[in-house]
Amino acid sequence: MEIGLFGLGRMGGNICRRLLRAGHRCVVFNRSPEPVRLAVADGAVAAESLADLVRQLTPPRAVWVMLPAGRTTGQAVAELASLLQPGDTVIDGGNSFYKDDIRRARELAARDIAYLDVGTSGGIWGLERGYCLMIGGDATAVARLDPIFAALAPGLGTIPRTPGREGRDSRVEQGYLHCGPAGSGHFVKMIHNGIEYGLMQAYAEGFDILRNRASDALPEDERFVLDTADIAEVWRRGSVVSSWLLDLSAAALAEDVQLTAFSGEVQDSGEGRWTIQAAVEEAVPAPVLSASLYARFRSRTSHTFGDKLLSAMRFKFGGHVELPHRPGAES
Repeated sequence: MEIGLFGLGRMGGNICRRLLRAGHRCVVFNRSPEPVRLAVADGAVAAESLADLVRQLTPPRAVWVMLPAGRTTGQAVAELASLLQPGDTVIDGGNSFYKDDIRRARELAARDIAYLDVGTSGGIWGLERGYCLMIGGDATAVARLDPIFAALAPGLGTIPRTPGREGRDSRVEQGYLHCGPAGSGHFVKMIHNGIEYGLMQAYAEGFDILRNRASDALPEDERFVLDTADIAEVWRRGSVVSSWLLDLSAAALAEDVQLTAFSGEVQDSGEGRWTIQAAVEEAVPAPVLSASLYARFRSRTSHTFGDKLLSAMRFKFGGHVELPHRPGAES
């Protein structure tokens, strides 16, 4: 199958490579030329512009946009709408706000162009591990592009099958799900990222307590000098709190138990804020997720060891580098 790809950043470039490895034809465009050169070296076909990308695809076309959420993605979708034809499909694989997806899908539907919002989880590890995909939009378009989603997803792998799933959608076990209509894919991904905030914060606070047990403020016989790297490692093996986030924490602590490369100024992405907004709209209490978001705000004025661990986890799974905070900035 063939697909156009616009945006070859940390995730977009690896999405292209994974599709190429599966035998799909990828026509690629990026505003800066170096990522295109690297993709072409792996077997992709270069386009000089979005218009050129569309010209090189055979109808019905599919173009995957992998850009930062917000105005950049909106501009790309609008430009594609003017270039594509009825029966074509636009895929937004970034982290767009789900209400924007609903609006864009409605606008493209007037041109008989399908719009799919695909929440994509896997970070910089997706090339080898595969991507968990949460898909919203027209079921016919989803079915037509199934070979693309199947190639990107992790597959069944070694994860034990869940008892009682007989007769349910088999794609879910492969790592991709058609969640529902336009907006639902990014809504599910938004909540996924909100939960991620809470999980990361729990690990960060726990390891902060472990590390500070040696404090002079405690009675001498209650002080413990604990090796957090070894604790993370032992918890990876048989503990009920084991997870990929713990694996990444263990790796970061093994490299430097003091986490000196990280200041602890933790950025937040739009998804965490949008999750809390959704909770307010639905009158659903979300104290853990709310507190984890506010903890990131606090990290910009005072930093703890736990904040450093948060930064380390974000770097390990997504390649996120600490940046000075700018109000409204997305990570």
